[in-house]
Amino acid sequence: MRKGDEMMGSQISGFYKMSIEERLKIIKEKAGLSEEDLKSLADGLPLKTADMMVENLIGELQVPLGIAAHFRVNGRDYLIPMATEEASVVAAASHAAKLALPEGFQTSSTRPVMRGQIQIVDLKDTDSASKTILASKKELIEQANRLAGSLPALGGGVIDMTVKSFQAPKKMLIVEFFIDCRDAMGANAVDMVVEGIAPEIESMVKGRALLKILSNLATERMVKAKVTYKSGSIGGPSVVAGVVDAYNFAVADPYRAATNNKGIMNGISAIALATGNDTRAVEAGAHAFASLTGKYMPLSKWWKDKNGDIVGELEMPLAVGIVGGATKTHPVAQLALKILGVKSATELAEVACALGLAQNFAALRALVTEGIQKGHMELHARNVAVMAGASGDQIETVAEMLVKEKNVKVSRAKEILLGFQ
Repeated sequence: MRKGDEMMGSQISGFYKMSIEERLKIIKEKAGLSEEDLKSLADGLPLKTADMMVENLIGELQVPLGIAAHFRVNGRDYLIPMATEEASVVAAASHAAKLALPEGFQTSSTRPVMRGQIQIVDLKDTDSASKTILASKKELIEQANRLAGSLPALGGGVIDMTVKSFQAPKKMLIVEFFIDCRDAMGANAVDMVVEGIAPEIESMVKGRALLKILSNLATERMVKAKVTYKSGSIGGPSVVAGVVDAYNFAVADPYRAATNNKGIMNGISAIALATGNDTRAVEAGAHAFASLTGKYMPLSKWWKDKNGDIVGELEMPLAVGIVGGATKTHPVAQLALKILGVKSATELAEVACALGLAQNFAALRALVTEGIQKGHMELHARNVAVMAGASGDQIETVAEMLVKEKNVKVSRAKEILLGFQ
C-alpha cells in the first residue's frame, strides 16, 4: 500500500458491513487495481496454470480471501490480504489492529539469510575433516557464490560457512552455508548451492555427502514486532491483568503454548498463503523455534508497563519471499502483494509478524473477557443458515436468531426457515 499513504490509509469504516462489490470498489481505489485485476480475483487460479504447479491435477480447492484493515506498521498503513477458512480470524485481526492505533506496530528484522546443510557420513575422523574444510573456508564460499545465480550481484549470496559434528547416533559432519536470499524465500537457491558444492567437499575429506538441503529453522532470518495497548482502550486493568496471566499460563504449560502459537499462526499462515508463500515451511520454523530451549514455549511475550498498559512482543524466524515460486505463478498471490504494496521480502515478513501479534492479542483478549466462542459463533451461524437452505436476506436473519438463542444448529435453522413460509 505504498501509493500515497494518505490515500492508501488502512482505516475503512464499516468494511465488514459492506457488500462484496462495495469492498472491491474500495480496494480497487486504494490499491490501484485494474478491472482485469478484479476479474482475476473473481476467477482465481486458471486450471492450466494450476496444472503446471502440481502433478495429477483434477481441480482446485478455493480458500476465502479477506482483507484485514486498520494496520499501521512502522508508521505506514497496510491493507492485509488473508487467505483462511476459519471464521472470525480476519475480523479479530482488524479489531486488534484498530485498538493499537494511532501508534500501531513497530517492527524490525535481520538480513534474509537461510541455512543450507550438507551431511557428510562415512568419515574416519570428523575432527580432522572439520579442520580440512575450515582451512578452505574462503575458497569454498567463493566457489559456492558461483553457484548462487544472480544473488551476489543483488547484494546477497553466500556470506558464511560453518562446520559442526555429531558423534551419536552415528558420526557425521554437517557443513552449513549461510545464504542471503534477498527477496526470495530461498529454498531453490539454497538447495542449488549445497548440491553444487557437495562434490568438492566430498573429495576434500574422502567422505560421502548424503543430505544436501536447506533448513526451515531460519534462526538467521528473524523478525520482531512490538505493540502497546492502552489499558483504557481494551477494557481496563482487569483485561491487562488477564492477558498477562494468560501469557503466564502459556509459559508454564506447553499444551497451552501450542494453542497460543496456533493463534499467532492464524494470521501469519493466512498472509503467507495469500501471497503464495510456503505455509508449511513458515509453520515448521515457528514451532521448531518455540522448542529451542528444550521446552515448547509461546512465541510471544506480554507484560504490563509502568503506565499500566500492556505491551506485546513477537520474535520468530520468518522466511517469506515476494519473487519466485507461487508468488510469481499464482495471479491472486500477485494481486495480494499488489494490495499490500510491500517492496521487499523483509517488509512482507515484518507486516506478517505484526499481523501474528495482533491475532495473538485478539485471541487472548477474547479468552479473558467474553470467551473465544462468541465471535466464532456469530460467523459460524451464517454458514449454518446457508447449510439449512437460507438465501439472500434470510441468511442474516436466521443467523441472528441462532446466536440470540445460543443454539447454532442446522436443525434449529431449518425450523426458523419453516416459520418464514
